[in-house]
Amino acid sequence: MNNTIKELMERKSIRVFLDKEISKEDKETILTCAMNAPSAGNQQMYTIIDVTDQKLKEELVKTCDNQPFIAQGKMVLIFCADFYKWYKGFEETDSGPRTPGVGDMLIATSDANIAAQNAVVAAHSLGIGSCYIGDIMENYEKQRELLGLPEFVFPCAMLVFGYPTDQQLARPKPARAPLDKIVHENRYNLMTPEERKVLFSNNIRDRDYVEWMNKFCDWKYNSPFSKELTRSVKKYIDDFKGE
Repeated sequence: MNNTIKELMERKSIRVFLDKEISKEDKETILTCAMNAPSAGNQQMYTIIDVTDQKLKEELVKTCDNQPFIAQGKMVLIFCADFYKWYKGFEETDSGPRTPGVGDMLIATSDANIAAQNAVVAAHSLGIGSCYIGDIMENYEKQRELLGLPEFVFPCAMLVFGYPTDQQLARPKPARAPLDKIVHENRYNLMTPEERKVLFSNNIRDRDYVEWMNKFCDWKYNSPFSKELTRSVKKYIDDFKGE
């Protein structure tokens, strides 16, 4: 196993950090690696917001489901799907652009998330841990105000970085689903209920399947967080009017 594959297999989310700063050089390396990610048509339809203001970090704790470790991160990056810059460029050059639509939002979101994952892998190779925060997609009105987001910009991922504590390094990485339940050959495989139970087996372990699914559905899918995220994302989608 080469080192790149080893690091991809070993990387896990880190939520507790040492009180150790990330050097300017390492930060620049992480950001440069993010910008070298694949991008549709080399358009780089994303903007990265580097959160250096501690008060803003503390506000993001509140707007992102009250997760205190966000304020403790030594580097916090918000990856925004950004079609605003291209749309304005087209307008300013009299290119006759149509109004951006949902497809533009989705492909810009792909660009942003691919760049974010490059940052994660680069950081891990430098011994720096990270954690994705999907909650940045919540609280549409407040996030736009805090970050000064114009139309056609969607904050699709936030990453919190820092050096992991020994406890975090020793914590086992959660097991993933069986490969043959994730990879379908040629077409989508409509699983049986029993196959789905196997698919989720690493999460359930020795617990009762029905009981666990009920609790997980209430905790995640039916949660106030999930409902607010859906409301907020719809508002962002509404910004992308299309024609």
